[in-house]
Amino acid sequence: MAGGAWDWAQGAPVGALTLTALAEGIRASQGQPPGPPSTGPQPEPELERGVEPGRAAAISPAGSEPFSQPPTQEPAPEGPGLHLTPQSSLEEGALADLASYTAACLDEAGFAGTQATALTLSSALEAWGEWLEDQVHGLVRGPLAQVPSLAEWRPQRAALQVLSTLALEHCRAVVCALLPRSLSPDRAAAELWRGLSQNQRVNGQVLVQLLWVLKGSARCQLEALVATRALGEMLAVSGCVGATRGFYPHLLLVLVTQLHELARDPCPTDIPKVWAPSHQGLPYSHASCTVEALKALFTGDSCCMVVTCMEQAGRWRRLVGAHTNLEGVLLLASAMVAHADHHLRGLFTDLLPQLRSAEDAQRLTAMAFFSGLLQSRPTTRLLREEVILDRLCAWQGDPEPTVHWLGLLGLGHLALNRRKVRHVSTLLPALLGALGEGGARLVGAALGTLRRVLMRPRAPVRLLGAELGPLLPPLVEDARDSVRASAVGLLGTLVRRGWGGLRVGLRGPLRKLVLQSLVPLLLRLYDASRDTNESSEWTLTLCDQALRWGLLEEMVTVAHCNSPEALSCICHRLASWSITQAPAASTRTC
Repeated sequence: MAGGAWDWAQGAPVGALTLTALAEGIRASQGQPPGPPSTGPQPEPELERGVEPGRAAAISPAGSEPFSQPPTQEPAPEGPGLHLTPQSSLEEGALADLASYTAACLDEAGFAGTQATALTLSSALEAWGEWLEDQVHGLVRGPLAQVPSLAEWRPQRAALQVLSTLALEHCRAVVCALLPRSLSPDRAAAELWRGLSQNQRVNGQVLVQLLWVLKGSARCQLEALVATRALGEMLAVSGCVGATRGFYPHLLLVLVTQLHELARDPCPTDIPKVWAPSHQGLPYSHASCTVEALKALFTGDSCCMVVTCMEQAGRWRRLVGAHTNLEGVLLLASAMVAHADHHLRGLFTDLLPQLRSAEDAQRLTAMAFFSGLLQSRPTTRLLREEVILDRLCAWQGDPEPTVHWLGLLGLGHLALNRRKVRHVSTLLPALLGALGEGGARLVGAALGTLRRVLMRPRAPVRLLGAELGPLLPPLVEDARDSVRASAVGLLGTLVRRGWGGLRVGLRGPLRKLVLQSLVPLLLRLYDASRDTNESSEWTLTLCDQALRWGLLEEMVTVAHCNSPEALSCICHRLASWSITQAPAASTRTC
């Protein structure tokens, strides 16, 4: 098929080639006079005796011996639009006759005839293997052009059956032919993808081919976009996700890694401008297509709660954000630990090789998943804890702040995935050392983990009270809103857990820390950050109850009203309390 009308047909716009036009192109390339478009059923080869029902014999090219010949020919019952003739009639123009016959079947909705014809087409295409890919592309363009004009039910089912049967034998070629039509919202292409997903014999093969397209399109986001759109169409069909058994975690990891790549380069040069996201949440942007595919993947696997968790507080938006993508991955991992634990072992196993990947997107996404999945106690049993600890400690020594941050979070998850705090000798030095770092994300992670440590049974409250004495006051007055709010909240938690010692009047580092922080806490009641305001009010309330100041009403008044009188009363009472407590300070020890 390498000349004349065939070359012209290949250059035509995608979808302009119907099966009837394909038949004429094949005849012209073989030197046959192109006849008028076929309007009725064309002859079909007789099926081999002894071959499975619906399976046609392989056809050789013209001039060569056929692969097999039926010993005898028996008359077969004729169905609507189905006529059987000897196989020798196909030696010349086999593909042309079969293409015309398939077009007639589509028009008449001869479902059985279409199925048998498509199988014979597949065998004929194997015989013409030199031009196999081009021929499959042309045959796929036929249903693409005809589906929009076909009536519902039987004609469309016949067209989808042709495509599914071709995909059963030539899956890769069918996928490559359909992908270019998935760049834009094309109804015909969407119908064909959904039709493939409903066929349980081919949907797994098609999904694997799309996965390989995603994995091989690291440098061409246009290919990744069309493959993602096709995945979204297929996974949205009920029952299709079951075909991902065996590579579900791998597909999930590839989609999330793609979001990291898009976050780093949201507007690649190879994406048409019509697809470039003009505002957040554009329905057909690449990132939103990937998110929809992830939602369909979870929903089809009865993990609707994962989707619900990610929809709360804008977590999907974090996953697609340029500066918050890894935070979104951690949130997704937490949601899966809570609601999709049956996939954690497979995901954990699949991400281990990617921890040493040379590609930043793969490596960092795998690191974020690794740190997040350490919240699951059964998952951590897949590796010896010494191996996990060594890896996390190595990450904390990495010069890249993001790797240091992920290592710190992972260490906290590992130490706190049971009721009691473990690995204290490794955890606390890492957390306290991170408080002196410059990055807000790293400091915030350390403060949050320390707060979680304090909430566990038998937490080292007095040790942390002594260690945090010189570190916490500067953070309470830090210029960054998130650091200020977290530091004030940690101080409140420390007071709450050390309540008993403060109530009996014990002197020591914690009492000194509380007194040292009183004035900054009062000033934070007027802070521009609402989170800092609320944390300061909560911490001062705990201090009032623990130290029995009796200033709760005044503190609430100062927090919610601009009342100089209430503030003056607080200062006067605290000064009097400090004077009365001073004589006992030298006689009591912590």
